[in-house]
Amino acid sequence: MAEGFARQMAPQDWQIASAGVERHGLNPLAVKVMAERGVDISQHHSKLIDNDYLQHSDMVVTLCGDARDKCPMTPPTVAKRHWPLPDPAQATGTDEEVLAVFRQVRDDIEGRVKELIQTLS
Repeated sequence: MAEGFARQMAPQDWQIASAGVERHGLNPLAVKVMAERGVDISQHHSKLIDNDYLQHSDMVVTLCGDARDKCPMTPPTVAKRHWPLPDPAQATGTDEEVLAVFRQVRDDIEGRVKELIQTLS
């Protein structure tokens, strides 16, 4: 979701990449809630963190504690941000309750991406 918003909002010359510490596949609920915002992530795919790419990044943003704790070390020149968000894929309850968690996390990510881009632009 963060990659989808960043690709939509960031300046065209920014390189945006998204990866995780584990590969889980693209969650169809993430695709659904992003489509509600007009952002198509249906062609995105789950990628693992590439240590070489990470070493040459300007900034790394981790979105949950597991990612922050397991993210490979980066040089001090790489800025780091951590957004302590719940993993919506771990949500339980009825279909509507789970969808509500995805929407809440989506909205939080959207605001954080927007604020980060404004800060860095």
